[in-house]
Amino acid sequence: MEKTTTFITNFSKSDEYRKKIHQLIPGGAHTYSKGDDQFPALSPAAITHGKGSHVWDVDGNEYIECLGGLASISLGHAYDPVVNRVIQELWKGNNFSRPSVIEMEMAEKFLANIPGHDMIKFAKNGSTVTTAAVKLARAYTGKKLVARAAEHPFFSYDDWFIGSTDVKSGIPEEIQSLTVTFKADDLNSLKEVFEKYPGQIACVIAEPEKFNPVTKEYLQKAIDFVHSQGSLWIMDEMITGYRSHFPGSMVKFGVVPDMATWGKGIANGFSFCCLTGKREIMELGGIKAKGKEKLFLISTTHGGETCSIAAALATMEEFQKHDVIGHNHRLGEKYMQETKNIIHKHHLQNHIKVLQFPWHVSLAYFDQQGNNSWELRTLFHQEMIKRAVLFQGIFCPHFSHSDQDLEHILNAFDESCVVFKKALEDGVEKYLVGEPIKPVFRKYI
Repeated sequence: MEKTTTFITNFSKSDEYRKKIHQLIPGGAHTYSKGDDQFPALSPAAITHGKGSHVWDVDGNEYIECLGGLASISLGHAYDPVVNRVIQELWKGNNFSRPSVIEMEMAEKFLANIPGHDMIKFAKNGSTVTTAAVKLARAYTGKKLVARAAEHPFFSYDDWFIGSTDVKSGIPEEIQSLTVTFKADDLNSLKEVFEKYPGQIACVIAEPEKFNPVTKEYLQKAIDFVHSQGSLWIMDEMITGYRSHFPGSMVKFGVVPDMATWGKGIANGFSFCCLTGKREIMELGGIKAKGKEKLFLISTTHGGETCSIAAALATMEEFQKHDVIGHNHRLGEKYMQETKNIIHKHHLQNHIKVLQFPWHVSLAYFDQQGNNSWELRTLFHQEMIKRAVLFQGIFCPHFSHSDQDLEHILNAFDESCVVFKKALEDGVEKYLVGEPIKPVFRKYI
């Protein structure tokens, strides 16, 4: 394996950007996962542009990006077929006082891929559609509580979810108490939470695949159990959609949740998310059932924005034309195996763990005592970034990632392990520049 030759050391314009941006934008970004506290001090503060699998920062440094817009990029940055379709649509106008005809085209084509779901609602972000699903479940069942998988890092910025995390400031205790948790991929834990709150849980929301491989039998048993309790199952396909399978895990396993939420990569980085579900539930948010109480579901001026819908249509077409899933999984599987080999070569198997699936591979970092280490995590990311790999601990392959990109990433990984091992022996403070990364969901800044 050849050594990397690119070493990035100049972040002067990034440092200037960092000094100014927090005076203008709370948190310095519009997603906490993009914030400065999620990256090493030696890292790009802002990106100027991207193409394919590469991005460039304000200092002109070029990187291979591993997470692709927080997993929203499924085909590649500025991917020509998507960009061209968006341009065509923009020349027609981007928003109107009545729905665009493209909305019906999108609804029909998206639902055609999802057996068992009859209706769809568009939005601009995942938080909106997960909250809409919770609202529908409460209205349909007449119950209040939401049961969520405890290990899921993020379902929504709305109160029902944030109130169940350590970042509870601004959320009344009455709302905090309305969300309860269970262990992901654990049917016994799910049953226990229903026993603890009998007759009170409106819905369960969880990713179909989180940490451990699951089966159709497990998912069906879980859904059947929830139904036996008079509750609904909401499947969060934000990450699994267009990643684990096309269109998602519910089709992969052949199960039918009551509702599913979609976003991230379904429009290749454009702002398009949606909620799909069974007709009898989704129609509660409609206006055709005369005399029934109205449920105010989702109402967003930009939900029908034509350029983002066009991007979603073009993305769908590319997945249907090409074996995008096969390409992404092949790279992900190679990355998983080769990183494990590198870790073993450096005798770091007790300190760096490769987790999850070939379509979303993450790392965990542990110190000499076996404790999760944010300092070592930050150091490893610092070293990867130094070697021209924009790295957040996750490799989420997309269609523009190449074998050459992967080879560069693996070379950087190998070299970063050398520094990581030295830090274990000599102390991380000798190698880490600046403050360590901090958890997004923490009580205090």
